[in-house]
Amino acid sequence: MAEASGRRRPKAEDGAEARPKEEAADEPLPLAPQPYPQSAPEDTPLTFGTFGAAASLCPASSSSLSRRRREKGAGPEGAGGTLGADRRKSKVWHYYTKLGDAFVECTVCKKQLSFHNSTTTMREHLARKHSIRDAPPKDERGAEHEGHEAKRPRPAESGPRHGDARGEAILELVLEMIVRDLQPLSVVRDKGFGLLLGYLEPGFALPAPARLAGMLRHRYGAARRQLERYLQTAPGLVLCLEPWAARPGHRYLGVSASFIDAEWRRARCLLDTRRACQDEAEGDLGEQLRAVLAEFGVCSQAVLCVVHDGEQPAAAAHGWAGLGCAARVLQRCVEAGLEVQPVREALSSARGIVRYFQHDAKAGGCLSGKLEALNKSQCKLVLDAGSCWGSTMEMCESLLELRWALMAVLEEQPRGAAAPPGLADHQWKLLQELVAVLRTLGIAAAFLREEQNASASALMPCVHGVAAAIGQQAEAAGAAVGAAVGRIRAELRRRWGLEDEEKLLESPAVIASFLDPRFKELRFLSPALRSELHGRLKALLSQTFGHCPPSPGTHPWAPGSGSKTEGAPSPSAYDILLGKDPTESTPEIHRQLENYLVEPLCKRSADPLLWWRSNERRFPALARLSRRYLAVPATAVPPHQAFATGDCALRHRRAALPHEELHQILFLHHNRDLLEAGRSAQRDPC
Repeated sequence: MAEASGRRRPKAEDGAEARPKEEAADEPLPLAPQPYPQSAPEDTPLTFGTFGAAASLCPASSSSLSRRRREKGAGPEGAGGTLGADRRKSKVWHYYTKLGDAFVECTVCKKQLSFHNSTTTMREHLARKHSIRDAPPKDERGAEHEGHEAKRPRPAESGPRHGDARGEAILELVLEMIVRDLQPLSVVRDKGFGLLLGYLEPGFALPAPARLAGMLRHRYGAARRQLERYLQTAPGLVLCLEPWAARPGHRYLGVSASFIDAEWRRARCLLDTRRACQDEAEGDLGEQLRAVLAEFGVCSQAVLCVVHDGEQPAAAAHGWAGLGCAARVLQRCVEAGLEVQPVREALSSARGIVRYFQHDAKAGGCLSGKLEALNKSQCKLVLDAGSCWGSTMEMCESLLELRWALMAVLEEQPRGAAAPPGLADHQWKLLQELVAVLRTLGIAAAFLREEQNASASALMPCVHGVAAAIGQQAEAAGAAVGAAVGRIRAELRRRWGLEDEEKLLESPAVIASFLDPRFKELRFLSPALRSELHGRLKALLSQTFGHCPPSPGTHPWAPGSGSKTEGAPSPSAYDILLGKDPTESTPEIHRQLENYLVEPLCKRSADPLLWWRSNERRFPALARLSRRYLAVPATAVPPHQAFATGDCALRHRRAALPHEELHQILFLHHNRDLLEAGRSAQRDPC
């Protein structure tokens, strides 16, 4: 229907002729995006609700309301009579008001359209501008309302009714968003979230946080029971402790468990998140860990080791070994090396240069111009974070890359009070030597971040290799960097017990390295220590699993008697000539150990769990021991989080969670993938 320019137009209140806006010039609704085209059956009504953009953002003006009131009261030839007749013919009139005989007004967006006794253009306008494919059904109250103005349906006063499948699905998705993105329950009260949800689902009332809290408790209880059943199948657990701070005065301790399941898959699950006390004693921490295990029905004897941040006690009173988190320990070792005075002074001057160019607009503009001339506009200065040595390496690398441009700008700029002193030539050389050492440490961190190296079995070979590599670099470096490397190596040896042979052989990381088919040669140990470790492992196997029955076909010979026992086979010619075969008197578990030693080494890129999954039946006793020790992780948190150089979104989001729902949300967030994998395994046992 096109607009007829010569037809009668409606009069405004002042008598002037009201000029309607053409439909082709319609603009999108303010503050609301145009909806995507939707297709719906012709008999499916689509309506707007409370959070519809047109309903909330385009209220009717007082002049249009008064105009409609006058036209509703018109005689049979006015708008009221015609509207009543038209509404009986088409449901589209629920969204339009007649303005005389030649124009109609959309009650959703207040746009005026020309009318020529046809509703085609009116339907196209509703479909294109408001995604309404059909009008709602006629009001069931009968003909008494047919002569009145079409009104939009009111939104629901409360949430979805019980049994409303779509409403319940929306609530579950809102809760899933809270769990996945670590959002507080109060997000449903935020205005922006309400506008978005109301626009996408008109007429849907936002749930109260109390209702979401009930749904959260229900989901948490179900997940907790599922995890409890899952933990019962674990042959052994390793507890991991992660202390973290939400805000000043609010410190928490996350308790996680690491284990290897029956399918040789590495699993890590969060057990508890609780407030941590500053003056927490070792006995108190051990009792708290025992209480957490008891809540999941796990005996404390099932715990092999506790991985902590390097400062927490090892809870040795409960029979648990202790191992420091590789990321935390490495950070403290590097910090000790960077405290050498010449290194500390050079890094302080480097930070001053970076801050100067970041805060001085004029100097920053000059630097940008020079970098564009050198085709290095993509290079940026980086300021390090004091809690991460990786960011210190990135800062030094950016300074060395932009050295000549920085020096040129500093020489051209007037020397004011805010100007940095700059770096001397020997300090530039020191930074270059320091970067080479930090890059070697970065290779070690990248090595431990790989999935196949998440176990502590790769820790000791990595520590030994990085200590030897930076020692060679220190020989060619200056005195300052040599002193820094010396401190780093001393801290590595002290914190991981490389100087104490007795402590080293008892470390779970060393035993795990032997049970890793890639590092079973233990090249970081002396030959004497290797032999002693083999003897201890034989004793451990005998104590843990006992003497396994001999393999089929072997018949032990009873020495000391001149005659053979009843039922025993007669000695063979080899026995008469060479004596009893020593392999027949060796316990089965010891033979497994010796056979494992002569196996060829695996590639360093191989996953040790896959190797044990394929060779479990060949070495059953060693496989059971490997399942326990290879479960010891190198870091207290996942490696990608432990060795992150920048800010982690997890740290910021969990710090904003309220204490009441903190543990439940974190529990569901961290254990989501593990529980889903368990459900999939139950559905598909193969």
